[in-house]
Amino acid sequence: MAKLTTFPPLEEITDDDTLAEAMKDPMWRLSNLYWILIKSDDGEGDGLRMKFKPNRAQRKLLKRVWHRNVILKARQLGFTTLIAIFFLDCALFRANVRAGIIAQDLPAVETIFRDKVKYGYDSLPEAIKAKFPLKTETKRELVFAHNNSSIRVGTSMRSGTLQYLHVSEFGKIGAKFPERAREVITGSIPALAQDGILFIESTAEGAEGEFYEISERARKLADSGKKLSVKDYRFHFYPWWDAPDYRADPDLVIITKEDDEYFDKVEADMRTTIDIEQRAWYVMTKEAEFSGDEQKMWQEFPSTPKEAFQRSTEGCYYAVQMTKMRKEKRITRVPYTPGYPVNTFWDIGKSDGTAVWFHQHIGQEHRFINFIEGWGEPYSYFVTEMQKLGYVWGDHYLPHDGTHVRQGQDYDSQLSPQEMLHNLGLRNIEIVPRVEELQHGIQTTRDKMAVAWIDETNCAKGIVHLDRYQKQRNRSTGGFTDKPVKHDGHSEAADAFRQWAQGYSTPSVRAGTRPKRRNRSGAVA
Repeated sequence: MAKLTTFPPLEEITDDDTLAEAMKDPMWRLSNLYWILIKSDDGEGDGLRMKFKPNRAQRKLLKRVWHRNVILKARQLGFTTLIAIFFLDCALFRANVRAGIIAQDLPAVETIFRDKVKYGYDSLPEAIKAKFPLKTETKRELVFAHNNSSIRVGTSMRSGTLQYLHVSEFGKIGAKFPERAREVITGSIPALAQDGILFIESTAEGAEGEFYEISERARKLADSGKKLSVKDYRFHFYPWWDAPDYRADPDLVIITKEDDEYFDKVEADMRTTIDIEQRAWYVMTKEAEFSGDEQKMWQEFPSTPKEAFQRSTEGCYYAVQMTKMRKEKRITRVPYTPGYPVNTFWDIGKSDGTAVWFHQHIGQEHRFINFIEGWGEPYSYFVTEMQKLGYVWGDHYLPHDGTHVRQGQDYDSQLSPQEMLHNLGLRNIEIVPRVEELQHGIQTTRDKMAVAWIDETNCAKGIVHLDRYQKQRNRSTGGFTDKPVKHDGHSEAADAFRQWAQGYSTPSVRAGTRPKRRNRSGAVA
């Protein structure tokens, strides 16, 4: 779409015939007809009025528009503004168009509609605006009388068929309102016409959630070189270093050796050049806006796609061990080896989360070949999944509360997890005793990770959980406590893994024996 226009600027056109021809050119219209509001330098007042002209990143996007587009970006590159103006232009110049923009919350809905859509329409030259009268105007929608097209902004777009859909800051929607993110996936996107155009854009909000999943699928598809279908997403990445305005005076900041090493690595990875003024801007921004917090900088101003979703390892229990495993290439392909039994290590939790690691002990290596998890699933689900694998089983290790009876109304709820799993066919069930202090169990796990190998594919989700198992923040000091974060989806896998470190021993009796009960005292799960 973004072909260079051959027409002069609007203010230089003096005859109606030239104007009529120029108005047929979408890029000319986007660069000449619309005005936008931008923030003033001091952040005060109602903002500054400025003619909209697509910047470099926006022009790149327009050149690569596909039916479905996912945009991973640095902050303040103006993609929401571009897409709002683009949709408004489509609604004005094409008949029977339905365009929708989904924003993260009601204040964002109001701002996008007022400052981008409505202001873009109101600021049209009067002679041109007169050709596009409004049929209906609400606080969230414009419907045009001349061609029956419309554009609206909301938190959902389930009703009606759309030709154009933009989901703004989808990462933030997923992080704050996961149910609404699922609604976008199941309701709003299916409302898009088969050949419609979809933009999903956001800064990153961690390596989980709908935006992360869509971005990663699109990135991998781009790397594969496969031809895209109309249902496939095209991946667009716009880093901070590609923005010409992100520059600063290097005399005003200290760029350390570590900073330069970081920039040099980005240059090599992304095949780009980051000059001294860009480096100065990055260092200055990290310190001034984020108090040196590298994780926030990765999220808001990423240098690479991988970095955008990366989290700081500060406060993560197994950060050192996971880094060492990666350096030693012990997170790799670790296939099932026939002839050796497979042990399982479980966390059954007090909530509805269950995690299971699959383990083979071969020589000096402890190999984790698979991982499954679920929330709200009965034990029969996990046993069925285990049966599909075709492994020869060794022992099954449950945490200390595996012998605790679950109170309830039906028969199964009068049994312990150990008894329920035994009734489902598992044998050689071991109960791992408590440790006096949780930190002792975590340290034992750290020590034993020196001989662990983990399959990077079958255990991908478990690896993420081990990476992100972390300490709680102390809200008063800003530091960390000795207690782990619970209920974030990561502790179940970490606790199951810890059962291996605390409880595994080479069994003397193989599969076929009855479940064993151990009653050992202790203090911490």
